[in-house]
Amino acid sequence: MLVRDAMSTVVLTIGPAHTLRQAAALMSARRVGAAVVLDPDGTGTGILTERDVLNSVGLGQDPDTERVHAHTTTDVVFAAPSWTLEEAATAMAHGGFRHLIVLDRDEPAGIVSVRDIIRCWAPERQRAQRIPA
Repeated sequence: MLVRDAMSTVVLTIGPAHTLRQAAALMSARRVGAAVVLDPDGTGTGILTERDVLNSVGLGQDPDTERVHAHTTTDVVFAAPSWTLEEAATAMAHGGFRHLIVLDRDEPAGIVSVRDIIRCWAPERQRAQRIPA
């Protein structure tokens, strides 16, 4: 199975000037754990995750004044839609993260998460266990 089969194609994009509270509200409303941060004048494409917001709040920072740009991961590992789910899972395990931005022709085409991969793998594993040898 490929990343294109598992990824979410509805991608939340935000700008670097959003506050963390604004980002968290958008992520919560969309029920997503990550947002693509587009900064054409700065670092390009990055990602903000729920963990980034949580870390900031845990440090006592004010989510109403903290800006997304200060918490964006810009050293991003991107996936291609043609990657296998094994390749995506390996990249996530190696990098210690739970989301990959999927690029198609250098544009964000989706996000694949650990949860997406598990949703695809679980039915496959169940079918494999039911097939007699």
